[in-house]
Amino acid sequence: MLLCLFIFAPESADIPKLGSLLRTWSFPPLPFLVLSLLVLIYLVGWRVAHRTRRREVPPWRAASFVAGIAALWIAIASPIDALDDFLLAAHMIQHFILMSIAPPLIVLGAPTVPLLRGLPKSLRALLRPLFRARWLHRAARFLVHPVVAWLLMNIAYLGWHVPAAFEVTFCSESIHQLEHACFFFTSVAFWWVVIAPWPARRVWPRWMVIPYLLSADVLNTILSATLVFSGRVLYPTYLRAERISSLTPLHDQIAAGAEMWVLNSVVFLLPAVVLTVRLLSPRSLQARTGSRDRRNFEHVDLAPGEEHQ
Repeated sequence: MLLCLFIFAPESADIPKLGSLLRTWSFPPLPFLVLSLLVLIYLVGWRVAHRTRRREVPPWRAASFVAGIAALWIAIASPIDALDDFLLAAHMIQHFILMSIAPPLIVLGAPTVPLLRGLPKSLRALLRPLFRARWLHRAARFLVHPVVAWLLMNIAYLGWHVPAAFEVTFCSESIHQLEHACFFFTSVAFWWVVIAPWPARRVWPRWMVIPYLLSADVLNTILSATLVFSGRVLYPTYLRAERISSLTPLHDQIAAGAEMWVLNSVVFLLPAVVLTVRLLSPRSLQARTGSRDRRNFEHVDLAPGEEHQ
């Protein structure tokens, strides 16, 4: 994406401006401290859990969690964050990372047990009443219920991209950060349902994840197609923004819509295809058939005088 911006740079005089933006790395201290602390706690807890739960927390889960945190840092501190005021295409790449890259990677890390195990014992003892509170467990189950998680993610995704809401984010950095937080946390809940990381239990059968993902992709297609085919610039800020590439505001919007369409569809459809193949594999079909046969045998009514052998 960033290489394409260089290719589209209109005049040689504009290249230093674009180049300076691409070299811009911000360093928000509080997010850096929080993310670094999360990685440290996770790795300490993962090491403890891995000793007795090698199958549940293999090394690739730790790598996935760290990669997810790194992706989150790239979204909020890399040159992408500097470019989002000038190019909608860069802005949508940032949203893509916040919603479709960092959250599934973090969830694949099965973070619950490692994060809890990584806390100091004194802090765990202090927080134990909170962790055992029924209201907390009920709230967590509510947020990761498939219907709730699907609605939260898609409402945040569609709602913040409504032109009026999108324009408000340029008026206040706090609102902009709130938008990013909504994208990230609702997407964590969405992907929690899809992945169901250990020790989570699925609320719905695995096959329900397929329509869960496909329906989300339908909404992504509607929003992306709106940006691509609207024929007019939907976000006035990018009409006024300084041009740092040869893309006109309308072409920039079309590029942003195409990015969202292709990249998000790949992320939604790929796990749906993988899950479909697994569910239709001979081994999976045989396992489900055997399970049904056992249940039927257990519930059969025996004639008088007959006994189980």
